[in-house]
Amino acid sequence: MLVTSYLWVKAAHLIFVIFWIAGLFMLPRFYIYHQPTVPGSVEDKQWIERERRLRSIILNPAMIAVWVLGLALIWINQMNGRPILTEGWLHAKLLCVIALSGYHGWASAYGKKMARGYRPAKDRTLRLMNEVPGIATAVIVILVIVQPF
Repeated sequence: MLVTSYLWVKAAHLIFVIFWIAGLFMLPRFYIYHQPTVPGSVEDKQWIERERRLRSIILNPAMIAVWVLGLALIWINQMNGRPILTEGWLHAKLLCVIALSGYHGWASAYGKKMARGYRPAKDRTLRLMNEVPGIATAVIVILVIVQPF
C-alpha cells in the first residue's frame, strides 16, 4: 500500500509545486505592473485585489500542500526502508525549498506594503526578484532528477 500511495503523493506533490511556482512567477510580475500606480487610485485597488486573490487562492494553499506532501514523501520513503534523510541531494533540496518559502514570505509582505501605499523597491529590483522562482526551480529539478550527491 505504501508503494501505491507513494506514487499518488508524489504526483500530488508535483502538481502543487507547479501551482506554487506558477504563482511565484506571477506575483512579482503583478508588482512590476502595480508599482507605478497612484496609491489609492482605482487601478491601485484592482491590483491589490488581484494580488490578494493570487496569494490566498493559489500561493498559500499550494505552498502548504507542497510542504505537507513533501514531508509525506520523506516519511513514506523511511517506512519503505529507504533512508532518504541521509542523502545530500535531499538536504540541498530542502535548503532550496526553505529559501523559496522565505522568498514567498518576502513577496507576500511586499504586496501588503504596496497595499498600504508604500513602494520600497525599484522596478529593476522587482524584475531581478522575478527570476528567483525560475532559478530555484531549475536547481531543485536538477537535485531531484540527477541527485548529484
